[in-house]
Amino acid sequence: MTIEIIGAGQVGGALGRILVARGEQVHFGVPDPVKYALLAEELGSRARIGTVPTAVAAATEIVILATPYVAAAQALRSISDWGRRILIDATNPIAPGLAGLSVGTSSSGAEELARHATHARVVKAFNTTGFENMANPVYPQGRIFMPVCGDDADARSKVVALAISLGFDGVDAGPLAAARYLEPFAMTWIHLAYRQGFGRNFAFGIIRR
Repeated sequence: MTIEIIGAGQVGGALGRILVARGEQVHFGVPDPVKYALLAEELGSRARIGTVPTAVAAATEIVILATPYVAAAQALRSISDWGRRILIDATNPIAPGLAGLSVGTSSSGAEELARHATHARVVKAFNTTGFENMANPVYPQGRIFMPVCGDDADARSKVVALAISLGFDGVDAGPLAAARYLEPFAMTWIHLAYRQGFGRNFAFGIIRR
């Protein structure tokens, strides 16, 4: 499988590393490919870095959006037709200074971004924990909870399967409107990590009876 990642920062880089480690091909799409030459060298022959249109054009099915939220809409609009590809939104509409979310209650960042991705099957995932946990999602107590939501059931099931294959406890969380809950859930992790002194080396899991 070849998976395209828009953005090669902390989240995009972490997901790229774990995907490559599991034998997948990864193609990053970024505004300035030269800036990420060291990442491409680190990941070796299974990774390529190019522009966003080049990466999306090469995508067979799955694209992960891992830019800052403020840059996401512009990146999505640079593609005129997403051709029914699965677009995984791993962003959060975080307000400056980690003060909360800039979108919420009656909508979500994922729903707003979906309006800019013509003919994409948008799925929300990989947004509820820190990038260190993206790189290594298994704790001694079990796997990290990774909720997945989207309006297309086939796309949603494929992203749940991808999350499970990467070591997460992937869970089907229903339609894309559930992103209204998942983005604040991400803020819970951020609040505990930064305001309550937990640090970044913790995660949430589901306890089943």
